[in-house]
Amino acid sequence: MKSIKQVQLLSVLVLGLGVTPAFAAEDAAKIISPTAGAKVPAGVKSKISYDVTIGARGDHAHLYVDGKEAAILRKPKDERNLKKLAAGEHEICVKVVDSGHTPIGAQDCVKVTAE
Repeated sequence: MKSIKQVQLLSVLVLGLGVTPAFAAEDAAKIISPTAGAKVPAGVKSKISYDVTIGARGDHAHLYVDGKEAAILRKPKDERNLKKLAAGEHEICVKVVDSGHTPIGAQDCVKVTAE
């Protein structure tokens, strides 16, 4: 059985080689609500609930509404207010980004209709 110091040293060595160890978390993003196809009230602030896992490549997450950055998400799991949405269809995305704020590919998007 390896000691904690041995595991930490192994992690540093493996990450230094650019290899993701098997025990490292995968970057992931999930929008809990609203769900895809949901109807949300137009002209009123609504909420988004999300769950993000920051793995070896990610640093934090960003919230996008209709392709525009709406917020920086620092908490891995939280609920946030969305801006007031005009009537019509909208796309809401949560994307894991690196420390330079560049999306790394882990994301979840839903389309909703504001009425």
